[in-house]
Amino acid sequence: MKKIAFFFSVLLFMGTLAVNAQTRVITGTVTSAEDDAPIPGVSIVVSGTTLGTVTDINGSYSVQVP
Repeated sequence: MKKIAFFFSVLLFMGTLAVNAQTRVITGTVTSAEDDAPIPGVSIVVSGTTLGTVTDINGSYSVQVP
């Protein structure tokens, strides 16, 4: 019985590692090509998903992607 409980606890632990390892945080700054100034209020969308964000006053953004 102890072996079965240990086996299932190992499977549960491995499952939580797999779930946590599937997301990444992408950060960056949107700037103008003309004068390299930051652009606030730009929409950033992950292609093929509904995930997205908007740049802040400094043109910076951060989005968590699968």
